[in-house]
Amino acid sequence: MSHTHSHDHSHDHHHNDRPSGAINLIGAALHLPGFGHDHDHGYTSLAADSALHDNQLGIRTVWLALLALGVTTALQVVIYAASGSVALLADTVHNLGDALNSIPLLVAFYLARRAATRRYTYGFGRAEDVAGILIVISIAFSAGYILMESFQKLINPQPLTNLPWVAAAAIVGFIGNELVAVMQIRVGRQIGSDAMVADGQHARIDGLTSLAVLVAVFGTLIGLPILDPIVGIFIAIAIVGITWNAIKSVWYRLMDAVDPMLVQMAEQTILNHAEVENVSRLQLHWVGHRLYGEIVMSVDESMSFRDIIDLQQHVHHHLEHALPNLAHVTIQVSPPVESES
Repeated sequence: MSHTHSHDHSHDHHHNDRPSGAINLIGAALHLPGFGHDHDHGYTSLAADSALHDNQLGIRTVWLALLALGVTTALQVVIYAASGSVALLADTVHNLGDALNSIPLLVAFYLARRAATRRYTYGFGRAEDVAGILIVISIAFSAGYILMESFQKLINPQPLTNLPWVAAAAIVGFIGNELVAVMQIRVGRQIGSDAMVADGQHARIDGLTSLAVLVAVFGTLIGLPILDPIVGIFIAIAIVGITWNAIKSVWYRLMDAVDPMLVQMAEQTILNHAEVENVSRLQLHWVGHRLYGEIVMSVDESMSFRDIIDLQQHVHHHLEHALPNLAHVTIQVSPPVESES
């Protein structure tokens, strides 16, 4: 006997990872998602489908990230043209890469709004995984390009010009990227989008490397322009590390891997019901940022049909709360397997 149910309500419980300080104030003033004192348990959210709500939140976040990175990159391109800094070029290329990475992510979120078809029976949520692959390729390309440019400057170091403007651009780059990082990482975790989290982590690294440009400025001031390409090399190495983490994240999604803690949490939630004797099968997998599951659990064969139906409904209800991103779960009940004597 099986019981199929879709999760139609939002159960997000992420009150402890709210950004604080000036970033939170700026985000709240701009009505950015995940900032201020908004709560997802209001009347409107309870009346709306959680998948649609998360998708709209993802789309809005990507558009805001594109706007912020576009402004930041435009400013840094102007400053790079005047200064010729490799470190600033590295940061600018990464900002541009972040913006380009966000485009396939945006397309993926729009595709996820399409209804399932007879060919794509799970819908189009997997487009996020495709976007994740493109993000990894883009980051790897940026790292290689920066390494090449930095080695050229290492052989033929050149002093920076317009130092005050370069320093100002570095600070602007940090603020713009950190705002995008906080927003994307928070919202990505809230809706279960690994691709958005990876994009946000990339933005955070870019923000920190913007501050590293100040080292190049200092090197020029003290007569050591070679610090400029050295900073560029360190940036490339940092991006290689981010690329490796992104590769692992995309691989896990493509292989239908989930965090073992989710499996343990789901299993414990099921076994908390005294009527359940054991869980013989528990499978979870992601489709985009929504979680799907299949469960086979054993109960006492003396239970009535009505009691089994009630048990399935109770198990599903508690799974909704234990797994906030749960979109659909099929629960099959079978009598316990008798051991051979």
